[in-house]
Amino acid sequence: MKTDLIPLAFLMGLATYPWRALPLLAPGIEQLPPPAREFLRLVGPAMLGALAAVGVGVVVDATRRASLHVGVEWLAVAACVAVVLARRGLLAGLLVAAALVALLRATGVAPLP
Repeated sequence: MKTDLIPLAFLMGLATYPWRALPLLAPGIEQLPPPAREFLRLVGPAMLGALAAVGVGVVVDATRRASLHVGVEWLAVAACVAVVLARRGLLAGLLVAAALVALLRATGVAPLP
């Protein structure tokens, strides 16, 4: 099992936690104008989305050179977005995307990059 991405997951959590916990850390935030509250509420998910986009679209080769990767992951992202827009829930979209990639890799249609 590869464990080299576990520190990255912890760093992602540390980077996004203050924005997600802002109502607990900054009393009186409910007095901000609604657009400001909406912006602050979406900063954490936007940061996670940017980090995930790099994980989906960039591949690093053996010489540590990054390159753009277009593969089944992009199809999974599109399926996730479609399900999220239709159902208004992230969990269902993530499950569909993970199942799609797992199915395509298990059948040999989409090998690992």
